[in-house]
Amino acid sequence: MAEKKERTELGDIRIANEVVGIIAGLAATDVDGVAGMSGGIAGGIAELLGRKNLSKGVKVEVGEEQAAVDLFVVVEYGVRIPEIAYHIQENVKRAIETMTGLEVVEVNVHVQGVHFPSEERAEEYRVK
Repeated sequence: MAEKKERTELGDIRIANEVVGIIAGLAATDVDGVAGMSGGIAGGIAELLGRKNLSKGVKVEVGEEQAAVDLFVVVEYGVRIPEIAYHIQENVKRAIETMTGLEVVEVNVHVQGVHFPSEERAEEYRVK
């Protein structure tokens, strides 16, 4: 994977792949109905402990002028998944194009799970 590189009269501007991943992750989690990004069991435990990886659940491929993004998300129970996925695609595309100048050619949304609010409350009671 190559990072975006631009040459100006003052020098080079480089945007690392990790930056594009962070932008995509933040834009995806801003959509109502998204419970979070899916990073597997280890990622979920790390988040509970307070360590936060902003590009967790995001895979980006960045070329000279274009980017493709794969997002692995967990949605809230009761939302319309196709509608949420479309909003994620639009929000991520807009954020990356606005902030980096890259053309986003695809945003693939992989729904990895459904978050039930009652499970979280039950977990809190079990921990005590």
